[in-house]
Amino acid sequence: MKQSEIKEASTAELQEKLSENRRAFSDLKMAHAITPLENPIQLRDQRRSIARIETELTKREVQ
Repeated sequence: MKQSEIKEASTAELQEKLSENRRAFSDLKMAHAITPLENPIQLRDQRRSIARIETELTKREVQ
């Protein structure tokens, strides 16, 4: 998800997307542990996406 998409999304949508991304990241990590992924950059992208969403949610809580 791009940062502009994250800012436009509602808090409920972000919570849902966060849980989806965490599940996908967990699945990717398990798959990578068993057999190396064809594209291991996916792990980094998922992790960064999770961080972006968490940062936006925290920013909204503070305000």
